[in-house]
Amino acid sequence: MSDGPPQKQARMATPKTLELRKLRLMTAIKTPYTADGNVDLPAFDRLVEHQVANGVEALIVGGTTGEGHLLSWAEHLFLIAHVKAKFGDKLAIVGNTGGLCTGEAAVATRKGFAAGMDCSLLINPYYGKTSAKGIVMHLENGLKYGPAIIYNVPGRTGQDIKPEIIMQIAGHEHFVGVKECMGHERIAELSSMGVACWSGNDEQCHESRHKHGAVGVISVTSNVVPGLMRKLMHEAPNDALDAQLQPLYTWLFTEPNPIGVNTLLMQLGVCEPVFRLPYTFTSHTAREESVALVKKIGLEHFPTGPKGLQVLADADFKHVLNGDDA
Repeated sequence: MSDGPPQKQARMATPKTLELRKLRLMTAIKTPYTADGNVDLPAFDRLVEHQVANGVEALIVGGTTGEGHLLSWAEHLFLIAHVKAKFGDKLAIVGNTGGLCTGEAAVATRKGFAAGMDCSLLINPYYGKTSAKGIVMHLENGLKYGPAIIYNVPGRTGQDIKPEIIMQIAGHEHFVGVKECMGHERIAELSSMGVACWSGNDEQCHESRHKHGAVGVISVTSNVVPGLMRKLMHEAPNDALDAQLQPLYTWLFTEPNPIGVNTLLMQLGVCEPVFRLPYTFTSHTAREESVALVKKIGLEHFPTGPKGLQVLADADFKHVLNGDDA
């Protein structure tokens, strides 16, 4: 890595990198499970089909919402290959191949591109935090394989990737941009320096998009209302719709993500009520609240399964470790 200023290191971004910078709505897609704890591919495909039908432009596969940290690398890479082979002509596939260990993340990223993903999602080392220089070197070892979005979520990693760190890699030919969870001010700062940013906070994404320079959002909520999220990102500012969705955002993130979105998708009947631990379902009161929220927004905006929307009982849920413990 050169110690020279970023502008002297800058290389022309690849055509694929430039193309990815235009995407406005990406969904951090849920990974559903069968009763025996394995990945439920038919349910996953139905979820993706609903995303495609409602204009989502890209999927984050195996992200936090998709529980990549609970998948084996074999499952993770298989899921990337599967969704790329089946839906790759309809939307972009972003594989969450970053991680704590630089060597492991580099191998996973290389294999993710071999499996067909269009872009990687790379995170700074969490728990085992490093220096600013170490963060740059860690991320560069993923960037070398292909286009990458950098994920800054200090609430999970315990360490902020500050703008001065981002600018050290912003000239890389594979640097797409940043999924930024530090709010409007940070997004405005990075955007003013020419960095493509996607809001990582659904409740802020409308304002970030229309007032602070965000390209769009990498969303959890678009698992359940993709068409409405597309309106917020692609159409003129719509404060009324944003306000209408605020109670849903609040509900989804009252418990740590992905507990809320998992529970809601299960109550919509689009996936089996199976949790891989350590995740579990929300309270019965919260489950009743979610059904009321769906009805108020309009069930027609949500994906539904054969049984339709219902309040599940505690006994309806199952907990598993993984597909090997059945």
